[in-house]
Amino acid sequence: MMKHRLNLRVNKQDFEVFVKPKTTLVDLLRDELGLTGTNKGCGTGECGACTVLMNGNAVNSCLVLAVEADGAEITTIEGLASEGRLDPLQQAFVDEGAIQCGFCTPGMILVAKDFLEKNPQLREEDYKTAISGNLCRCTGYVKIVKAIKKVAEGE
Repeated sequence: MMKHRLNLRVNKQDFEVFVKPKTTLVDLLRDELGLTGTNKGCGTGECGACTVLMNGNAVNSCLVLAVEADGAEITTIEGLASEGRLDPLQQAFVDEGAIQCGFCTPGMILVAKDFLEKNPQLREEDYKTAISGNLCRCTGYVKIVKAIKKVAEGE
C-alpha cells in the first residue's frame, strides 16, 4: 500500500512522517509520534477525548485524516506545558480537583483553551458551552467548569 509523506509541526517540533491514506490524526499522534496524552475514545467524534489544536482550532483528531494535517501546526496536551510549568488551564484542573480518571482531561483542557482564546468576554453559561462536545463519565462537570472559570477570570 502506498504511503503519503507528511510534514507537520507538533508541539513546536517539525516531523516528516509516512502514513497510509486512511490513518487518522489521533493514530499518527499516538502510534507514530508516541504522544499518548491524546486519548482515543469513541472514534466517531462524539466524546472529545481526542481533541487537539490544529492551526489554533480545536478538532476531534479521530475525524481528521493524517494527510489533512500536512503542513499543519498541531498542539497536543503534551505541548501546553512550557519550561517545566503547566499551562494555567492544566494547573487549574489540578488545583480544582477537576481530574478523576483523567481520560477526558486532555480533550477538555484543549477545547477550553481554544474557547477561552477566541472568547475573551464570557458569561457564566459560556463555561458549559465551551465543553459541550466533551464527555466526562466521572465528575459531573462542576469542578471542570470551576477550573475553566478560574482561568477565564484570571484567578
